[in-house]
Amino acid sequence: MSSLILQTATRYLLPLVVLYSIFLLVEGHHSPGGGFVGGLLTAAIVGLCALAYDVPTARRILRLRPPHLIGTGLLAIAVAGLWGPAGGQPFLTGVWTRIQLPGWGTLDLGTPLLFDAGVYATVVGVTLMILLTFAEEEQ
Repeated sequence: MSSLILQTATRYLLPLVVLYSIFLLVEGHHSPGGGFVGGLLTAAIVGLCALAYDVPTARRILRLRPPHLIGTGLLAIAVAGLWGPAGGQPFLTGVWTRIQLPGWGTLDLGTPLLFDAGVYATVVGVTLMILLTFAEEEQ
């Protein structure tokens, strides 16, 4: 489809939707959201790019191949899950660390955020593998 209105809207929506999906990812372990919803939003906007432009443009925007995203996400999930047993805790135990940033305050980082990031990457990879495969079939 070659619509100037859709292409312009997609160009302006892309950074906003990706930024909001990252916000959902980071805030997901404290409130509703997380890696799944953020990943679906990112996959949806890249899918919209494939619809507005074409599949090669959407793949160029994505920069990583979906199978690589899936593998990276599954690796992050495994690392987050095995962090507990490495320290003598049960599987998927949340391990937290607090980092003091000058001028910003404290930042709490932990394995739940790593787990959510893995889910995010896996959902983006699986969803876009399906969407882009179907879009290539159409062309």
